[in-house]
Amino acid sequence: MILGRHHGGGVIALTFVIALLLTIVPLPDWARTLRPDWVGLVLIYWCLALPDRVGVGIGWFMGLLVDLLTGSLLGQHAMALAIVAYLTLKLHLRVRLFPVWQQALTVLVLLILHQMLSLWVSRFMGRPGATLFYYVPSLLGMFIWPLIYTTLRSLRRGFRVS
Repeated sequence: MILGRHHGGGVIALTFVIALLLTIVPLPDWARTLRPDWVGLVLIYWCLALPDRVGVGIGWFMGLLVDLLTGSLLGQHAMALAIVAYLTLKLHLRVRLFPVWQQALTVLVLLILHQMLSLWVSRFMGRPGATLFYYVPSLLGMFIWPLIYTTLRSLRRGFRVS
């Protein structure tokens, strides 16, 4: 059996580092609620594009990094992103066939799931609930999905990430 060599692991890591940096960039108070889930978007893309290389373990690890960088409860985002990665892997053969606008609707559902799981853990810890504005980042993630998809796809093709 011939094992194919994987290329572009550094590119994948770099996209996650950029997503983490965009997650912790300081924003004015009014713009904080508008910050999309950059790590979730990048994770969904790589799970769709390369399901054999990016999966639940990467989602869990990236969630731990988000927890550490944002000061949230350790494991809160790790659990949510691992579940998002799992569902993306389960659906990747179907979702890849969709046009980008239908993929954006699937991404919306996955991002809302991530936020709902994080909110559930926060509520379990006794923190106050959220308003409907809590879900604005998921809507923004849906609207920027075509840009994320085309950017990461061209990056993947340009660097021959496989």
